[in-house]
Amino acid sequence: MIEIIDKAPPEVDQFQRRALMVGVVASAVCVLGAIFNLDQFFRSYLVAYVFWLGITLGCLAILMLQHMSGGAWGLVIRRLLESATRTLPLLALMFLPVAFGVRSVYIWAQPVAADAPEALKQALAHKAPYLNVPFFLARAVFYFAVWNLMAYFLNKWSLEQDRTGHRPLTTRLQALSGPGLVLYGLTVTFASIDWMMSLEPQWFSTMYGVLIMGGQALSAMAFIIAVVVVLSQYKPLSEVIKPRHLHDLGKLMLAFLMLWAYFSFSQFLIIWAGNLPEEIPWYVRRLQTPWKWVGLALVVLQFALPFVLLLSRDLKRNARRLVVVATAVIVMRLVDLIWMTGPEFHEGAFRIHWMDVIMPIGLGGLWLAYFAHQLKARPLLPIGDPFLEEALAPSGH
Repeated sequence: MIEIIDKAPPEVDQFQRRALMVGVVASAVCVLGAIFNLDQFFRSYLVAYVFWLGITLGCLAILMLQHMSGGAWGLVIRRLLESATRTLPLLALMFLPVAFGVRSVYIWAQPVAADAPEALKQALAHKAPYLNVPFFLARAVFYFAVWNLMAYFLNKWSLEQDRTGHRPLTTRLQALSGPGLVLYGLTVTFASIDWMMSLEPQWFSTMYGVLIMGGQALSAMAFIIAVVVVLSQYKPLSEVIKPRHLHDLGKLMLAFLMLWAYFSFSQFLIIWAGNLPEEIPWYVRRLQTPWKWVGLALVVLQFALPFVLLLSRDLKRNARRLVVVATAVIVMRLVDLIWMTGPEFHEGAFRIHWMDVIMPIGLGGLWLAYFAHQLKARPLLPIGDPFLEEALAPSGH
């Protein structure tokens, strides 16, 4: 069976062309929108960018986790994870609009207004050594250097393993993945502070980094499940993917879902119980305004309903039902990011701009087209991995 896993099905070509067309058209519409409202363009772009970057970095983390833990669940999705990580050079290029729009998006990058609250002035002055444009951009360069370097070696050694089948390469991949996960945690924590938490420079949360990481892992696993289900309709994966593989992936998505919910509730509980004036306003703007209905939708549609559904063994082994849950989780992850950032852009008022909807489609189309391009570049399974035969062996479970 392994010998026939040599390339992606031709349907991937069709998907790539359609995704590229949608991405170009939607992005062009948003560029036209920037002519009339440049600030909104940069705000919508930031949210869309963080969403798709989150899926990519989540795939990078899951890839390293699989190298550390092993298991059949990871072998059948490793090539998908690797293809996602190889989009990081494109995402580094896509960061340029964020860099150009710093002064339109972040309060700390703008001149302090004379009538600004004294507390805000003090916070900006105190954090100025960290929150300044040159250092902000320098840190971003460092983050992308680390992420691209890890992705490069993980993909390079995996390809060499395909060609040689040497077991020492497996050890090398494991040796990189351990420190790599630590670097991932540190860089994502600081990047989330830079790009999202600093939208409100007076507010801080010690849980913010792990909350973002939990969301990235959840969105990445949901995305990979959706791709696996689609590709399992065509050869060669139609002869490889079994209900037990979907069951394993569904259990992992449930685990990441509970992890995200735990981090999210922990942040809320710590801040609300502390009742500190510098922390509570962030939640007040989201729970005592119309944004509370978005928060309620997140509780129901991103946690409660998927949690209940994923408890079902039959659902996790049913491709059609599982992909519906995964798709819903992906959509709600975007809604979650809008909920986390929107009140800062509109001073607590509830407002959704049309670019908040079109921009994720535009960037997503471009990203998915490049992902499909990378997916075609290598075999769909790691044919040189010494544990692949065991992973694909028939099982009664």
